This record gives sequence, C-alpha cells and structure tokens, in this order.
Amino acid sequence: MSQIELLLPKMGESVAEATIIKWVKKEGDKVTADEPIIEIATDKVDSEVPSPEDGVLLKCLVKEGDVVAVGQPIAIIGIGAGTQAAPTPAVVPAATPQADAAPAAHVAAAAMATPLATEVIKSSPEGKFYSPLVKNIAKEEGIAQAELDAITGSGQGGRVNKSDVLNYIANRGTAAPVAAAPVAQAPAVKSEPVTAPAAAKARPAISIGGSDEIIEMDRMRKIIAEHMVMSKQTSPHVTSYVEADVTNLVLWREKIKKQFEQKERTKLTFTPIFIEALVKAIKDFPMINISVDGDRIIKRGEINVGMATALPSGNLIVPVIRNADTLNLAGIAKRVNELADRARNNKLTPDEISGGTYTITNVGSFGNVMGTPIINQPQVAIMAVGAIRKKPAVIETPSGDFIGIRHMMFLSHSYDHRVVDGALGGQFVRRVADYLESWDMNREV
Repeated sequence: MSQIELLLPKMGESVAEATIIKWVKKEGDKVTADEPIIEIATDKVDSEVPSPEDGVLLKCLVKEGDVVAVGQPIAIIGIGAGTQAAPTPAVVPAATPQADAAPAAHVAAAAMATPLATEVIKSSPEGKFYSPLVKNIAKEEGIAQAELDAITGSGQGGRVNKSDVLNYIANRGTAAPVAAAPVAQAPAVKSEPVTAPAAAKARPAISIGGSDEIIEMDRMRKIIAEHMVMSKQTSPHVTSYVEADVTNLVLWREKIKKQFEQKERTKLTFTPIFIEALVKAIKDFPMINISVDGDRIIKRGEINVGMATALPSGNLIVPVIRNADTLNLAGIAKRVNELADRARNNKLTPDEISGGTYTITNVGSFGNVMGTPIINQPQVAIMAVGAIRKKPAVIETPSGDFIGIRHMMFLSHSYDHRVVDGALGGQFVRRVADYLESWDMNREV
C-alpha cells in the first residue's frame, strides 16, 4: 500500500492559514475521492477539504483547533492494496531516546524540509503558540523572539494575533524593547513604567452587574473585529459625502421591474444599479482601483466589486462580483442575487469572497441615511449607499427654479488618505452620483 500526504490547499488570495474545525473522518476510516475529510475555517469562509483519491485515512497530523499553514501536511492517506494497515504511519515518527533528548534538532530538521509548516507548530521557549501570519509580520518588522514572547495576546488562551502585533509595532517606538539584553545601564530600563506591549493592550476596566449577560464572540465576529481594527490602523480614513437625486432611477425601476423579472428570471434590486454606476466611475478614475504594498501602488487590472452582505447571524461577509465591468445590468443582477443567496446559506467558496478591488455596502437597506464605512483591506476605498427618501428639493429649469418632491439619497465614500487625496476621493463619489442622476427613463430592459 502506498501513502500520500494530504496538504492544506490554497483557499484564495491572501489566505495563508486556516483553523481546523472538525475531523469528518477518523483514523482507519475508508475515504473516497472528493469525499470531505476535514472541516476548516479561514478568516474569510468555512469549507471542507476532500480526499484526493480512494483509500484509508491512516493518520491525522493536526488536531481540531490547530492553526495550519497553506501547504502543510494535515493527514496521511493510504491508497492501493493493503489498506487495512491504517495504524502503521503512526509508528513512523515514533519517539526514540535520541528524539526525546533533542527535540530542537528534530524541529530544525523539519524546518529545512518544510519551512512553511514549521511556522505553524513552532512555539517559543515559554510555550507560546504563533500563527504563520504573526511569525511573518515579526520577521518582516525585525521583532526578536523575546520581544514577541513579551506581547500580551488578546486571542483565545492568550494567543498573540495579528492585531496584537500591529498594536505593538505602532507603539514600539515609545518604549525600549522588552527583550533587550542585559546591559550596564539597567537602572535606565527600570525607569520605564510600562512596556510597549502592555501599553498597546491597555483597556478600561469594565464592571459587570448581576443582571448583565456575558456573550462570547463567535469565531467570525472575532475575525471581523480584528480585520476592522487592522484596517483603521493601516489606513488613515477620510470620508466624502454626496447627495444624489435618483428620482428617474427609482421611477424607471418601478416601471420595468416586473418585465425584468419575467425576462431575466431574477429580481432587479437597487444594488446592481449602484454597482453598474460604480464600475463606470472606476473606469473614469482607475487610481481608485488600487492597493498599497509598502511604498508601491498596485493598479488593479480587474474590477472586482465586493458587496457587504449581512448574515442571519448578524455577522458580515463580502462576496465578490469578479470582472464586473464585463457584465451588463442583467448579469450583475443575477450575480448579486446568487451570491447573496449563497452567503445567507453559508455556501460561499473561498474564491467567491477573495480578490475584491473595491467594496460597496448598502446601509440604506437598514433604513440608515448614511454611514462611514471602514475600508476592506487591502483595498483603498469603500462606498456606502444610504436609504432613498422622498424630500422637497429645488428643481432647476430653463424657465426658473421651483420646489418639488424628489427621491434623494446620500453616498458616503471612505478612502485611504495615504494614496487617495480629497480631490480624487471627492470627484469619484460625485461621478457615481452623476451616473445615477442621469439615468435614462427610456432605457430598455
């Protein structure tokens, strides 16, 4: 019987690790090709890893709750004849006196063989666990192991996560490194009242009364919280606002929505219309469709629009309409409805929530007039569309101005002021409003 290693697959752009949620199969169980073996969760979506071939699950190499890097072996599968010898691989790494005496040597050997895997399981001499992302950030920023060990973790079990490291880096210059080697000027070090990590994680004390209820954040909420904090720390946010008269658009949709549904077999909501205008404006201002990589600006060749979608649980996810500029209004509407339905039923794939270059969020669906959205990193801008309301407005005509009842809405555009100045950010949202205001009432379905 031959054996193959099952590796954690790549699950979308920028996804470097995943958390093991549940083993669907146990050691010794028979598996068939494409049958789910394990459930995993990334910072974007939950998914399953299937067996590549028919065989037997001989060995589970990771435990439930472990954080595993992309490309790391997670299981050994026996294929071919003699599949009953399931327990055999468990003996392969059996401990020997030499292995027990020198575990560090084995870790070093494993590091040379599989450099990606060692970043996951590796812990500090103090027993702390660090994910690949945390280790990579520490390496890039020149954070020593002792410094890393001194950071107070806010994750489960005190684990240091990405936001903890970013907080430490942001405040690193305000205090001497905790890991500094002993020097003659020891008294000077003593004069520091608080170390940088402690200052970064300082929180106000919260009193809890007898009638209060404590609710633990679920995994997705923790990820969302971490992502939002990271975005605010990364990008200096500026928000520009425009009020748009969308009366023609509203009347046109009301007139043709039944015909549209009969012809296209899908409903026409306002979201596809907003996305179509957004895509046109991105073509006019391509420098809004960028990302920042250190001192480099990456101008995206595709226009992939993410749409923030509220889930029944109250959490938020952002499925992506890829190559939105190649779709007509009907195509965008079908994709919007399909992705929204898949999101609500937890059926999105990693590819469907990755690769976005610009995001739109419809706060008007909750009755909100406007919002100040947080940028979905690594993008540099996001737009919020508010509720459409009937309001008295000044209408300009060649024969004079008069007051009329119009359908009005606010557009809120948040952008990264490192690379998007007020002129570009303001002109962009104004252009989106222009496309919405100039809607053709005679447009055919």
